[in-house]
Amino acid sequence: MSAPLPSLGRLSSVPPREVWKHEALSFTPWLRDNVDVLNEVLGMDLELDAAEHPVGSFSLDLIGRDAATGTTVIVENQLEQSDHSHLGQLITYAAGTEPTTIIWIATDFRPEHRAALDWLNERTDEETRFFGVVIRVVQIGDSDYAPAFDLVAQPNDWVKRVKRETRPASARESVYREFWEAVLERIRQSHPHWTNARTTGGNWCGTSSGVPKVLISMIWFGSRLTLQLYFESPDPETNRERFNALRNRADEFEAAFGAQLEWDPMEGRKAARIIASSDFNDIQDRDAWPAMTDWLIDAQGRLRRAIEAVGEIS
Repeated sequence: MSAPLPSLGRLSSVPPREVWKHEALSFTPWLRDNVDVLNEVLGMDLELDAAEHPVGSFSLDLIGRDAATGTTVIVENQLEQSDHSHLGQLITYAAGTEPTTIIWIATDFRPEHRAALDWLNERTDEETRFFGVVIRVVQIGDSDYAPAFDLVAQPNDWVKRVKRETRPASARESVYREFWEAVLERIRQSHPHWTNARTTGGNWCGTSSGVPKVLISMIWFGSRLTLQLYFESPDPETNRERFNALRNRADEFEAAFGAQLEWDPMEGRKAARIIASSDFNDIQDRDAWPAMTDWLIDAQGRLRRAIEAVGEIS
C-alpha cells in the first residue's frame, strides 16, 4: 500500500503596491525596521536608522551602516521597475554621503540598469559595492504575506579580491583580514544570528547588540584582544545616558558577565565604552587563534546575557 501523497499549497505572487501603498510612508519604514530580511540575502549586518535623509536639496530613502565594519550604507527604494531617474538619484546620493555599500531596491530591473550596476562594480575601488535587489511579495493560499528579496546585481568578489591583492596592502591588514575571517566563520557556525559578516582588514569587527547605535566590538585595542560594548550614537547625550544607566548597576552587570570590566566614559568625545580584556596580546601567534576565538565567542555570549539581565539599554 503506497503512502498518502502530501497536500501542498501553491505559492502565489502579490503586487508589492498592494502591501505597501506608499513607498516613502510605508515601504521605507518597514524596511528600516525589518532590515534582517535584507541582511539574509546580502550576507551582511546592516543597521538602517534614518529615513528620508537629506542630501543637499534631495532626500535619500535610507542611510545606515555596516555593523561589522562601521562603514556607511545607503538604500534607494523603488516600488516599480528600475528607471533612469532613480539611477541618477543613486549616484547623486552616493556622491553626497561617501558610502561603502550602495543598494538599489526595485520590483524589477531593466537589463540596462543591471549592466550599469555591474559596470560600477567593475570600475570602482575594491571597497565600494553596488547591489541591485528585487523585492517580491508571496503567499501560500490565504497565508500572511511574506517578503522575498532576490539579488540580481552584486560585486564580482573575485575581481574585487584581485584588486585588493594587487594593491600595496600592509602585512598587518592581511593578518587582520585572515584572523577575522576565521573568527567570523566560527561565529556563524555556532551563533548564526549574531552576524552575517565575512571579514574586514581593520583592527576591529563589530556585531549588532540589537540596540541601534550600540555595537559589540571585537577589537585589538593596542596589542590586546578585547571585547567592547561601544555606544556610538551621533548624540553624545544618548551615549552618556545609556552608559551611565549600566554603570549605575555595574556590580549587577559585572556579576552577570562573570568578570570585572573597564568602564570608559571617553571624556571629551561623543562615544563611551565598556571593555572586557583578554590575556591575548599577539595577533601574530597563529597557534593561539582558536583559543582567541573561543574567548571572543564566550565573552560575547556573556556580554549579551549581561545586557539582557540588566535591561537598561533602550
